[in-house]
Amino acid sequence: MAEEEIVPVYATGISAQLQKQREQELGVGKHENAVKFLGQDFTRIQQECLQNRTLFTDDTFPATVHSLGFKDLGPNSSKTRGVKWVRPSQLVSNPQFIVDGATRTDICQGALGDCWLLAAIASLTLNDTILHRVVPHGQSFQENYAGVFHFELWQYGEWVDVVVDDLLPVKDGKLVFVHSASGNEFWSALLEKAYAKANGSYEALSGGSTSEGFEDFTGGVTEWYELKKAPADLFTIITKALERGSLMGCSIDITSATDMEAVTFKKLVKGHAYSVTGVKEVNYRGQSTKLIRMRNPWGEVEWTGAWSDSSSEWNNVDPSEKDLRINMEDGEFWMSFQDFLREYSRLEICNLTPDALKARRFRKWSTTLYNGSWRKGSTAGGCRNYPATFWVNPQFKIKLDEEDDDDDYGSEKGCTFLLALMQKNRRKEKRFGKDMETIGFAVYQVVSVPPQYEGKPAVHLNRDFFLSNSSRARSEQFINLREVSTRHKLPPGEYIVVPSTFEPNVESDFVLRFFSENKHGAVEMDDEIKANLPTEEQLSEDQIDDAFKNLFKQLAGADLEISVTELQSILNRIISKHKDLRTKGFSLESCRSMVNLMDKDGNGKLGLTEFNVLWNKIKSYLTIFRQFDMDKSGSMSAYEMRMAVEFAVVYFFQDSS
Repeated sequence: MAEEEIVPVYATGISAQLQKQREQELGVGKHENAVKFLGQDFTRIQQECLQNRTLFTDDTFPATVHSLGFKDLGPNSSKTRGVKWVRPSQLVSNPQFIVDGATRTDICQGALGDCWLLAAIASLTLNDTILHRVVPHGQSFQENYAGVFHFELWQYGEWVDVVVDDLLPVKDGKLVFVHSASGNEFWSALLEKAYAKANGSYEALSGGSTSEGFEDFTGGVTEWYELKKAPADLFTIITKALERGSLMGCSIDITSATDMEAVTFKKLVKGHAYSVTGVKEVNYRGQSTKLIRMRNPWGEVEWTGAWSDSSSEWNNVDPSEKDLRINMEDGEFWMSFQDFLREYSRLEICNLTPDALKARRFRKWSTTLYNGSWRKGSTAGGCRNYPATFWVNPQFKIKLDEEDDDDDYGSEKGCTFLLALMQKNRRKEKRFGKDMETIGFAVYQVVSVPPQYEGKPAVHLNRDFFLSNSSRARSEQFINLREVSTRHKLPPGEYIVVPSTFEPNVESDFVLRFFSENKHGAVEMDDEIKANLPTEEQLSEDQIDDAFKNLFKQLAGADLEISVTELQSILNRIISKHKDLRTKGFSLESCRSMVNLMDKDGNGKLGLTEFNVLWNKIKSYLTIFRQFDMDKSGSMSAYEMRMAVEFAVVYFFQDSS
């Protein structure tokens, strides 16, 4: 019965993998052909509801406390007490999806700590093309209204279309989470709901990096700038980024937990995500002054220093530039670029393509994406600090053939590429107590191929390679963010990328993206699974020495055959004398399996030659066990086992063939 239950599950898994492969070949997952999240088709749902004159209710993300969260927003939480799920038409008399275009003032933070996401949404409104990829045209509370809306998000290499109903959490007559300053505009609240659905709950969105939202709205790649060591041309870089439609956010580091969302003397919020919404050079008292425009997703609490809404600096600019001044408490403000560099800690820029913002021209980039996983005891080897296990991590080979065509990146020749390592689905797992893992990667050059790998293009490199070779490049740091990305330039050649968690035995799934200006080769490194078993050596009794024959007679008894129970007794008697082995002995089932493997004549017992072969194998395996029991624990970890099996294959198969 158990087997009958397992087979359909296995078949379904294989079927799903093949189906996924076929869909990718057909272009499913590209923006123009997004994957339907949870299989829900917006058009079909809308048409059915219109025909039946009903409003859509989403059973996959129900209007219950479980969709709100699991801890602070979970069942029995004081924060969720009194929350009701209400449609906008029940909340205001004239609900609108978008009023006069989507703007930054449509995004005001509610009771959820997702300022990082709202900063990303605010930046989204600066580029209509990108905005309407995420927020499809034609949605309304008037025309074809059926209580159903949809949004498109980039998720780990593919676009997904997420359907939601318009039941929103409300407390004391007001939206609990994101809301528009106008009060009757709901596109941002519904987008937040779609994002919460994709991640399992609203609470799963609490805390994060703006770059995460940027990438999920664009499929782009983010690079970071530490403002304390900002490049001299950062203002130009930001200007180009805005021109190219890049999304930008920044934040102020905290030094302790008590600093989180603490407001400084000049009304900046620590540990809080801000959007960068503009830059400008103005003529101030006859001199050119660089300004930068910021937005706080709270929709209030603004910078009060120089160039703030009410500061006197605006009285001394050219009359044509006075229109830049913002005269309302909407969370948006100007400040001098020098104050920006002094007050903020970090800038995130999400480029829609990997073009460096120092480059003089757009480039056409080649992109390769791999899905992978770290599994305890198998592929979770940890970083280079753990040389005994680092080599078991997934490995990817990249081949850099051509140097950059037109070098905008400096005088050094080489091949420019960008690596971005992203861990998957960590927000969904928050309800199980999991959070972002600390991740990074290292890049090694393969100068000479070890002899055993000659002619094999994608063999997983072993521990010896990494013990004798230093990395040529690596991620700037291991960090507990969803993604780590770094730009590199290396000479042409073959390189191995090893993504890893910081510590071994940490499980997670990941996506590795490889961007290169020129088309280069990339392949996942893995050992071919095969078994070329040698012909078992046939022994005759004449080849067995007299000492072993005498031992066998003592063990076998009068019938000169060793049964399953006799084998168990013999092996357990011997193994009990080896105090360095942690074992409860051989079970009857193990001994039966050994007899079945070695029993050539089919009588269920082992004769002299059969027992001799088994005896020699056991001695050899015991030697290998002791050799690879590195910590002398008397037991074998999965990593030690992997090395032992690899050695045993060579020892038994290659040497005997």
